[in-house]
Amino acid sequence: MKANEIKRGSFIHHDGQNIVIKSVFCQTASSRSGNTIYKMKGQVLVTKKKFEHGFLGDENVDVIDVNRSAVQPLYREGDAWVFMDNESYEQYTLADEDIQDELAFLMEGLEGVNALIVEDQIMGIELPASVVLTIEDTAPGIKGASSSARTKPATLSTGLVVQVPEYLSNGQPIKINTETQEYLSRA
Repeated sequence: MKANEIKRGSFIHHDGQNIVIKSVFCQTASSRSGNTIYKMKGQVLVTKKKFEHGFLGDENVDVIDVNRSAVQPLYREGDAWVFMDNESYEQYTLADEDIQDELAFLMEGLEGVNALIVEDQIMGIELPASVVLTIEDTAPGIKGASSSARTKPATLSTGLVVQVPEYLSNGQPIKINTETQEYLSRA
C-alpha cells in the first residue's frame, strides 16, 4: 500500500516491527519537484516504544491485515479496562498503557468501539469518530455569550479537559472529536 493511503488506526510492518499508526501528518514540499512527505506517529506493538517516521507519498508500506470486531467497554479493573465482544460475548482485558490515547474517551457501555485483532491477539481498540461526554466542571455559562468567539476549559465525565464555547455549563452533554480531542457540538 502507498504511504499516502495509510490512515490513523492502520497497522504497518516497518524495520522488522509491527506498528499501530496513531496519527498521520501530510507535509507538502515547497518546491515544485519536491515530494509530499507523510509523517506518521505510532507505537511499536511489542515494546510499546514510540514510532515516528516520514514516508514519501508514493513509497510502498507493508500493511498488516487487521480484523475489527465490535466490542463494548464493560468496567474498569485495576489499571485496565474489560471489553466484551458484541457477537461472541468473549471478554478481553486491555491495560491502560496499551490504550493510552483512547482512555480519555472510554466509559461503560460506549458504542461504536472496535477491537483491533492481529493473528488472534487483541492489539488495541478503535474509537468512533466522535463520542458524547458530559461537562462535569466548567466556569458558569455566560448568558448572552455569542455562540462562536470565546472559549473556556471544561472537564468532562472521563477527566478529559477541552475548550468549549463559553455559553455551555455543567451537566450538558457535548460531542467530542476522538482524533483531535476538540469540541464539535452540543449532543
